[in-house]
Amino acid sequence: MDCLFCKIVSGEIPSYKIFEDYFTLAFLDINPVSRGHAVVIPKIHVSAFTEMKPDDAALLFSSVNKVTKTLLETLGAPAANIGLNNGELAGQVVPHVHVHIIPRYENDGGGSMHSIVSSEVDTGDLEDLAKQVLGNFQ
Repeated sequence: MDCLFCKIVSGEIPSYKIFEDYFTLAFLDINPVSRGHAVVIPKIHVSAFTEMKPDDAALLFSSVNKVTKTLLETLGAPAANIGLNNGELAGQVVPHVHVHIIPRYENDGGGSMHSIVSSEVDTGDLEDLAKQVLGNFQ
């Protein structure tokens, strides 16, 4: 497989590992947007978050929780953004599920998750939209 993150898992490509358990690996991003910017991945290859089994997604986010707490404590960062790009249109560049943990610092100039996309959205149909989505759960 020619997956960058699978090669990191196998040790074929080096990384700055900060956490590992039987299911996940966390390492520092080589193009960080803040000090301590890390990535948490499942060791199995899954292209998109929506393709993950619910139990595997739970394991992934358990590790995200542990890594985030340790990063913030270690770095003295007061906050973090935690994000996942699911699909190419959402900005996913590496087709292997990965969660970014971006420590945030006072006056770092960054924004919230709401600053990622800027478009006008009609909020007049929120009730209908909620019913539609709710009705599709099985």
